[in-house]
This record gives sequence, C-alpha cells and structure tokens, in this order.
Amino acid sequence: MALLEVKDLHIGLQTQRGPAEAVRGIDFTLERGETLGIVGESGCGKSITVMSLMGLLPASARVTGSIKFDGTELVGRSEKAMCQIRGNRIGMIFQEPMTALNPVHTIVRQIGEPLRLHRGLTGAAARAEVLALLERVGIPDPASRLDAYPHQFSGGQRQRIGIAMALACGPDLLIADEPTTALDVTIQKQILDLIQSLVAERGMALILISHDLGVIAQSVSKMAVMYGGSIVESGPTDTLFAARAHPYTQGLFAARPALGAPRGTRLATIRGSVPELVDLPPGCPFAGRCRLTVDACHTTRPPATPLPHGHLARCLRLDEALATEEAVA
Repeated sequence: MALLEVKDLHIGLQTQRGPAEAVRGIDFTLERGETLGIVGESGCGKSITVMSLMGLLPASARVTGSIKFDGTELVGRSEKAMCQIRGNRIGMIFQEPMTALNPVHTIVRQIGEPLRLHRGLTGAAARAEVLALLERVGIPDPASRLDAYPHQFSGGQRQRIGIAMALACGPDLLIADEPTTALDVTIQKQILDLIQSLVAERGMALILISHDLGVIAQSVSKMAVMYGGSIVESGPTDTLFAARAHPYTQGLFAARPALGAPRGTRLATIRGSVPELVDLPPGCPFAGRCRLTVDACHTTRPPATPLPHGHLARCLRLDEALATEEAVA
C-alpha cells in the first residue's frame, strides 16, 4: 500500500470574480522513502495541493476526490483528527521561515510544542530533545540559544529551525514548500543538502515544491509538472528531463539560461500570460498559449497518456509535441 495516494483531487476556491477550480483532478502516489518534486509557475496549484494534505485550506474551500495517507482518507476528516496527523506523521517546512515562526515565543518552546502535543514530553526531556534536533540541523552552539527568539537568528538559521520543528516527531512524510526561496545561493545548497540527508537518514517520503529545475534534478527521484491546477506531465526525474513530452514542460526547459550562451542572447519565452483561475478553459489549461492549440484543446480535457518508463503526459497532440520538442513560441 502506498504511503500517499491522491486520486481525482479537485479544490474549489471563492475569488472576487466568483468560484474557481484551483486544483482540477490531479492524481499521484508516493511510496515510503520516495521523493517527489512539483514544479510550475506561481498560481498553478502547487502550494494549495500540499496544503490540502495538511488540512490547512481556507474554511470556504471545496474539496472532492480522495487523499489517502497510509490507508486513511483525509478528505472530510475533522480538524481534531487532522491535528493528530499534522506535525506528527506529516511535517512541513514552509516557504518563509520568519512568518512560519512565532516572534514572541522562544525557539525551545516552538520546537517543543509538537513534542508536548504528540509525544507527551515536558520539561527537561523536551528540552533535551530540542537540543538534539538543533544540533542535527546545524545550529551553532545550540545549548546557549534554546531560549533565543526568531529575530536573533539569520534567515538560514531560521529555516534550519523550521526544519527541526518539522522533524520533531519523526514524520513519515516531509513536505518542503520552496524552502530556499528567501535564502542566498550558498545557504540554499546547505539547506537542500540537509533536507536530502535527513530524508535518507530517517527513511521519510519527501514532497519538494520548487521553481528551480536544477534543484528538482538534484533532489528528487520523480517529478510532476503543474499548470492551471492540473498535472500536465509526470514521471521519473531522469526520464522527464531527457524526454520532455508536454508543450508546457518543453517551454519551461527552453526558458532556462544556457551556460556559455553568447552575451545578449534572448531567452525563449512562453507566449501569452497565465490566465486567472476563473478564466481557464474547460479543456487543456494550456490551450491558447500552446503552439499546437486546436479547437478541441479548449473543450476536451486531455487524458493521461502513458509513455515509456512510467512517464505520463496530458496532451491531445502528444505525437506532434514529441516530434518537435521545440521551445514554445
């Protein structure tokens, strides 16, 4: 049995222009110890998908489909029941550590909270466990900093503290939502190396959200490309990097800067702009921006077409896309 199984997940949100589908029938599975990367433009549904796994969606959100975690259905589960899973069996590293940490509470109190709630540790036992966690994530001289506040740490150190909180109860699944966005390049690498080593060390499954294709290539064994609330392409990372099938994926890769390109070389772009959720076509969400768009693309949702090596893509003109594999005009 898979650790995580998501089937036909739909998430509807209320917007100023009316109801909109933020996630449109996505499917994926994650085995124990497996690593999954999710990529795509801002607003494509990456973060709201993982928030649904944690039960952290707005009260007005409408969720249908199935999210099974270790055989337990999470859709429709009560807040009380989700509190037994959140921070215990599923841990999450948030994008911005300064907003994820409470500025008026000490570090030992914040990291110790899940230990108190889920493992019943208090006093000296909880303090000792927090100290061990801070040592493991590389906080310098942690014994003297247990009673410090978030503002007394650098950005990279705050993210390490966030990782310690996520790991406190030894979760089966770790979610990292763009954990290096606010950090400089050197610190980014340190944080990513730390997450990878901890996942391997503890045998956790990992979902990593990132805009950086290089990070995805180095960090996860399989990946999913999202656009307009849909997973348009998925498969093993090596396979997808070597044989990009969906026009949107091809456009993302073509837009990367090329090492050694002549000065002044213009990057390839994807024509048009990302539509608002309420304006997405009922068919393929990429219809209109895609160079291969035909009338049927606007009205017919493409099925997930199997390709070699566990690779899937949703495109009505997949043969043409595979034949060209050119940059999106």
